[in-house]
Formats: sequence, structure tokens, C-alpha cells
Amino acid sequence: MAHLHLVLRGVLVIKKNCLCPPLPCPAPANSAPNPPPLPAAAEMSKWNYVVTAHKPTSVSHSCVGNFTGPHQLNLIVAKCTRIEIHLLTPQGLQPMLDAPIYGRIATIELFRPHNETQDFLFIATERYKFCVLKWDGEKSELLTISMGDVSDPLGCPTDNGQIGIVDPDCRLIGLHLYDGLFNVIPFDNKGQLTDAFDIRLEELQVLDIKFLYGRVKPTIVVLYQDNKDARHVKTYEVALKDKDFVEGPWSQNNLENGAGLLIPVLAPLGGVIIIGEETIVYCNGNSTFKAMPIKQSIIRAYGRVDPDGSRYLLGDNTGTLHLLVLAREGERVTGLKIEHLGETSIASSISYLDNGVVYVGSRFGDSQLVKLNLLPDATGSFVEVLERYVNLGPIVDFCVVDLDRQGQGQVVTCSGAFKDGSIRVVRNGIGINEQASVELQGISGLWSLKSSFSDPYDMYLVVSFISETRFMAMNMEDVLEEMEIEGFDAQTQTLFCQNGISDLLIQITANSVRLVSCTSRELVDQWNAPEGFSVNVASANASQVLLATGGGHVVYLEIRNAKLVEVKHAQLDHEVSCVDLNPVGENPQYSSLAAIGLWTDIRAYLELIRKENLGGAIVPRSVLLCTLEGVSYLLCALGDGHLFSFVLNASTGELTDRKKVSLGTQPITLRTFSSKGTTHVFASSDRPTVIYSSNKKLLYSNVNLKGVNHMCPFNTATFPDSLAIAKQSEFSIGTIGDIQNQQLRTIPLNEQPKRICHQEQSRTLAVCSFVYNQDSKEQSEAHFIRLLDHQTFEFLFTHPLDQYECGCSMISCSFSDDNKFYYCVGTSYVLPEEYEPAKGRILVFAVEDGRLQLVVEKETKGAVYSLNALNGKLLAAINQKIHLYNWMTQEDGSHELQSECGHHGHILALYTQTRGDFIVVGDLMKSITLLVYKHEESAIEELARDYNPKWMTAVEMIDDYIYVGAENSYNLFTVRHR
Repeated sequence: MAHLHLVLRGVLVIKKNCLCPPLPCPAPANSAPNPPPLPAAAEMSKWNYVVTAHKPTSVSHSCVGNFTGPHQLNLIVAKCTRIEIHLLTPQGLQPMLDAPIYGRIATIELFRPHNETQDFLFIATERYKFCVLKWDGEKSELLTISMGDVSDPLGCPTDNGQIGIVDPDCRLIGLHLYDGLFNVIPFDNKGQLTDAFDIRLEELQVLDIKFLYGRVKPTIVVLYQDNKDARHVKTYEVALKDKDFVEGPWSQNNLENGAGLLIPVLAPLGGVIIIGEETIVYCNGNSTFKAMPIKQSIIRAYGRVDPDGSRYLLGDNTGTLHLLVLAREGERVTGLKIEHLGETSIASSISYLDNGVVYVGSRFGDSQLVKLNLLPDATGSFVEVLERYVNLGPIVDFCVVDLDRQGQGQVVTCSGAFKDGSIRVVRNGIGINEQASVELQGISGLWSLKSSFSDPYDMYLVVSFISETRFMAMNMEDVLEEMEIEGFDAQTQTLFCQNGISDLLIQITANSVRLVSCTSRELVDQWNAPEGFSVNVASANASQVLLATGGGHVVYLEIRNAKLVEVKHAQLDHEVSCVDLNPVGENPQYSSLAAIGLWTDIRAYLELIRKENLGGAIVPRSVLLCTLEGVSYLLCALGDGHLFSFVLNASTGELTDRKKVSLGTQPITLRTFSSKGTTHVFASSDRPTVIYSSNKKLLYSNVNLKGVNHMCPFNTATFPDSLAIAKQSEFSIGTIGDIQNQQLRTIPLNEQPKRICHQEQSRTLAVCSFVYNQDSKEQSEAHFIRLLDHQTFEFLFTHPLDQYECGCSMISCSFSDDNKFYYCVGTSYVLPEEYEPAKGRILVFAVEDGRLQLVVEKETKGAVYSLNALNGKLLAAINQKIHLYNWMTQEDGSHELQSECGHHGHILALYTQTRGDFIVVGDLMKSITLLVYKHEESAIEELARDYNPKWMTAVEMIDDYIYVGAENSYNLFTVRHR
């Protein structure tokens, strides 16, 4: 039996500015130190570089306090491996810092040590590392006050998750990480953390632990479950000197079986609120016990409203927000009252900010900033959503498609859970938010002009057509209307426009170059093309003009004393296709370099200092000299959609670091524009692209537009940092979104999607989803297969599944001797009395007239966890076995799936991938197995397996020899067959 060998080069992780110290990565026990070379067909790069495509968005924790200053109220949000720090201002939440943490955050707590004026932040990670952070106001950065490791190699990790709490009087930090142990990290007299120690905890199944307020000695309250599944509450005093527990002041036995959350109440009331699924109980050591029944729900998030601890916000598993009020007389609680406020996302954390504003963090949907109103709205809700914060998680399935057919893949995800389920479309790119548009055909050029050279805003918009030029201007009502500029030639096509020095406007046409006064708008000076010649291409800046007049002739003009002066005339060897005179040196009004594209190469002039042969037969259509992040570049766009980039030495004209990328299939026009004070380049083509610099590196980001012919910046008081855009039949003005951003589109489902599949042939998406039925006392699920239009995401058809049947897998494929594409869905029947599904179905659907038509139904003896196409056949993973089915056509034209062969030997075959005759199986516990289908023998045989025990969550084949897997400890690993 061959082995699958672990490839250590599989993951490269880079961490910058880590708040916790870097941790060494242990090598797998059976890794080969010097793996033999791969066959030529399986060659890979030495390292596989793994990066994060999208920052985590799922919120697990949040807290409020004075972290960045004594008088500054901050919201701190934990998102997996990052923390976000926000400042509460009269205008709303202002982001201050987004910092990475080296580890998955398990708990965060704000606390204020003695003699400190602002709060510190305690963070613990899932790998048992912790740190305490402080904000340095002078440097505006985080400081690590202390850090450490509280792992125990012999401990048994808790089943209910880690718990981290800080004593209200800052005497110690308590951690419950392992069953039967309570880890204590004491503070010394100076507020510094000292050596940690463990205290034995009798209760093994701990559900929650909190510190009690107002106690002379640090006291914890423990909610636990005994071996008879009964739940109780018990208190302990922590004796720091003896490093042990002392029996606490009170306890409460035989609570509701659904009790799962403790809320400590501030002094002087003290005590604790115990949240159950059907009751809420308040109790303390003064024999006070108050209970209140509630509608059955699961509450796992709360937030304190008042400083005296008399009101609390509660969030349940249906997304309902409640207000819990403690009725009191003096220092005694007399009763409990709960009020329904409204609906939010399903809360994982609730933080009350101020003035009725609440932050609701969610793992299952978008986090929200909500306002609690005094009066209800028309629906009876007191909740008003002020802002939403997008959350892609949890992503349970996705597919990559090119919905816009622009050659750019987009990720369509099944996101969210329960009522917050949705479909999200994620793509790299920049959004153009359209402000105004009009139908206008035949535009051949666009330029914006200012009313004076020093004006910060643009006033005029020059729109050129084949045989005329139109001028538009912003009027007093901030409306763009057509007007006249007397000194300009409106009866011919404009080739270039520019503001010039001395408050002049420059217009270049085929016949002349005109200088027009900004104030009088009358002609000041004019240069005419020589007889028998006409200007073909032109460029200008504030003081220079460069023209190509045909036959390789190039004319260079300068503006001196409001006059056009011809400085040089040269004839080149070939016809000129494009020119550019954009300044790249220190003087923004003058350039010592010009770029000229010829029919054969590209050159940098004024005297010939550099010649670059691009090769190939495609002519340069646009050249641009630009400076991005202090680095000068020469960009050259070809007629076939390719772009050459060079790093330009502005002093010598030397071109280095030549690179070539494909931006589309049509000719490209390059223009610079500014967004938020930074210069970028817009490439107009069939696939418009923004070129920008990040860390001195050129990057390319698609724009959410199709077929842009021309673009110019149009920065006005009404439309700041806007762009004027001309398409084939439309003219529009829009603002550009954040550079270096991902576009996200949300399609709310109000139910939970599980599987998604795209079928290009029918232009549809199929989704397996389910919805919870909350009407009956016993919760039930209804499962569906829904058909959606892949552009509009409109529901086209719904196929309900049987009772207790749920969708497990889905693919789109065709079969041998049948070119039609089908949706194949694998299901299972999940019956309450069965530990493992014993029955399932394979359903084959055809899309006809926007409806799902069931073509074949095949019963199976187990859950169909995975489906894949294999050489025109259907491969199914059903419980412990791999099955291969043939697609058979009957005499009457009907079809059926006929079993051909199979393979045993798995615990649960959850994931499969195919490539040629090879099959990779991801098992529940037995890592990865490689199988091969043998045609002649009609059999599936095992070739190799990874003998390391891994609980798989996904598999994929990189090539015939190397496979990548993901397991339930959040690790990626690669294996190879040899």
C-alpha cells in the first residue's frame, strides 16, 4: 500500500505587528525531511503562499469602555483573529484601529487596574495564549503590557468553550480552559500580572462562570451540570494565598435544564441572574430568589444598560431583542420584568453605548448599530437600525462564477444562519456610484476644465464628437447645462483639452492649437497646422504641447507670455500612434520627458533618450507618464487589451522592470484621476480597470462597469472626486468607491442556505436551503431546492423535499451520450430515532422554462454526502461507501442511474474530488484516501492513503499528484502521491 506524504511547504503564513509573540509551528510527526523530487507532471513552486482574501467579519465578542482615553468611550470588537477599536463621537462610531492578533480570539475583557485612568484590554486565544494591551495616546498605538501561555499538555479541553473573566476589583484574572481546573492569574500591588496557578474545580461540566460584585474576597459563581443532567449554581471564594477555593456564601440547586447563561448584578444589589430557556431567575446570598417564566428561547448574549445594573438587554436565537428590568426597593430586588423591543440580527454580543444606541454583534448575520426609541413604530418595534456591518460568515458553501462574462471570477456564497441566511456575491473591484446619466452616442473624448488655473474645482466639461464639440458647465443650481466658449472651435472634433498657465484654456483640434482666456473666454493665440498636414494625436500640460501631424512628424510647442511658441520639429522613422506629456518630475507644470508610441515601438523623448521595442504586431494605442506613491512609471496600452508597465527614471529616462498584463480584449485609453488625495490611473476598455499602487507595487482592480470608451476626472463642489464616463450610448457622472476594495452584494433569503451550484448553460443557480418552523412547540425544519436567475437572483422555482429529508450535496454535470446539463442533488433522511441516516436519494433535475423538472430519482442506503462527475458518470459518497453510477437511457426515452461499482473502507466518506480517473476522498476521521477508477475492470481501487488521523472538512486536487485538505482544527495541509 502506498502512502500519501505530507508536504511541509504547503502553508506559508506571514504575520505583521503581532500583539502576541509568534508561535513555532510543529512539524507533523511523519513528515519527510527531504522529500524526493516530483515527476515532471507534478512540479509545483517551492512554497504555496496562503493569504487572506477577505478579513474576518464574524463578531464573537464586543465590549465598551474608556480604552483610548479617560474621557473617550470606545467600542472594541473581536473578529476571529482581529480586533477593531472604535471611538464613539456625536457623528457615530469612528474607526480608530484594526489590529491583527496571532491566534483565534476566545475571550476579551476590559478592566481598569488600580491607579489607572483608562481601561486595559485582556485577550485570550484558543491556543491558550493571553496578553494585556494598553493604548498609548501619544503614539496612537497599542502596547503589550504582559503576555503568557497558560496551556496544560495534560489537561482535557472544555467542551463548552473557554471562559475568561476579570475580577471587578482587579485582584485576579480567571480562566476555565480545561475540565476540572480553574486557572488564576493574580495581580500584584502595582497592578501587574504575576505567575499563574491552577485550582482544582470539582464541577466537570461547567456551563458558565462569573465573578460576583461587591465581595470582600474574590468570589466566583459557577453554573454546571451534574452526571444526572441536572443543573445547579455554586459559589466559591478564591483564596490567593492558599491557592485554593473556599466554600462560597450560597448555592442554588435544581435549576431549569435549559439554564445556560449567568449575568452578575452590580453592587449594592449583588447576586446573579440565571438565564434559562423557559425561565429567568435572580438569586443572591440574602435568601432572595425571584423567578419569571418566558417564552421558550435560547439567550446567549446580553448587555448592561444602566450603571447601577437594573436593566439588561438580552438577545435570543430568533434575533429578538428583549429588555430585562430588575424591580427594586433600596438594595433589594423585588421582581423581574421583561419587555419585547424588536428584531435585530441574531446576537452573539450586545454592547450598550450611550443615549439609546446599541451595538449588536453577530456571528450569523450582519452586525448592527441600532437605536432604541421611546415610542414604537408602525410594526410595534422600538428598534431602529442605524447602520449595518457586513458579515460574510458563516460560509457553508460557495461557487466561483463569471456572472458578468468579463473574464473575472466572482464568489457566490451561502452565508449566514437561521433567519439571517443569505447569498453573497463577492468580487474584487471598485464600485462606481452613478449620480447622473443621459443617453448620448458617439462620444470620442472627454475633458474637464477649471474656471481658473488655481481653482480647486472643475467648472467645464468638454465633450467631443466626430464632427463637433459640445461644452457643459455647472450653473448656480449645480445643474450641468450646455453652454458656449467663444474662443473654442465647436464645429470640429477636439483631440485634447487642458488648463494652461496664465489662466488659459488649451484646445487642440486637427487643424490648430488654441489658447483661450479663462476670464473672457475669447481666443488669445492660435497655432495652425502646416498646409497639407493635420494633427492626428496630441497631448499637453499646463505649459507644453506635443503634436503628431502625420508622416512621423512631431511638433513641440511651449506657452510663453500667453503665446504659443514652436520650439522643435522632428520627423520620426514611423507613424506616431499616441503621445503623452504628463509631468513626472518635481515641477507639476512642466515635463522634461515625453512618451511617444509608434507603429513599431515606444520611445521616451524630447531628445531621443530611450527606445523600447514591444514586439508583436499590435500597435500602442495609449501611453501615459505618471507618478504613483512617489515612483514614476511609463504605461503603454496596446490595441488588443494588453498593458506594458515600466519603472521610469525621471532624470535619465531609463526604463526598467518591464511587465505585461492583460486588462481586456479591446483598445485601452489611459487617464489619471485623483481619489481622496491619491493619484490613480483609469484604463478605459471593454473591461475597465483602475491601476493603483500599494507598497510601491502596481495593482489592478476591476470596475463594476462594462465597456467604458472614455473617462475624465470631474471634481466639482457638487460631485467631489467624481468621474465623467462615456460608454457606447451613455454618458454618466459617478463617484468612485474605495480603492483596494472588494464589492459585495447581498441577497437576503430569511432562511439558511446549505449548498449552491451554478449552471452556465441555463443561466441559473440552484440552492439547497431550509427554514426553521417556530410555530409548533417542537421545532421542525422544511428543506427546499430553489432555482434562481444567476443575474437577478430572483426565485424562479422551488422544489420541496420530503419530511425529514435534507439536501447534502449538489453538482451540475452532463453524462456520456447526453450533452444536456443536469442538476444532481444528494439528500438524506434525518429521522429522530436514527443515530446515522439510513436512507437518502439522488435527484436529477433538468431546467426547462425556468422550472426544475425531476428526471431521475434514485434511492440510496444512506446519506449522499458528496457528488462528483467522473468521465461521464456520477460518483456518490454514501455513508461509508463510494458508488459509481452509469447514466442509462431506456427505449421510451426515460433515464435511470445504474450502479456500476463501489469502494468500501471508510468511516464516513464526506468529501470527494475527481480528476481524470483519480478520486480523492476526505473521511470523517481517516484523512485523505486516493482511489483510481479502472475502466477495463469496472472497479475502483485504493492507490494510497494518509494514515494520520484527521477530521476532514474539505479536500481538493491541485494536480494528479498533489492534494490539499482542510481539517477541523482550522489547518490546511497538502499531501502528495508517489
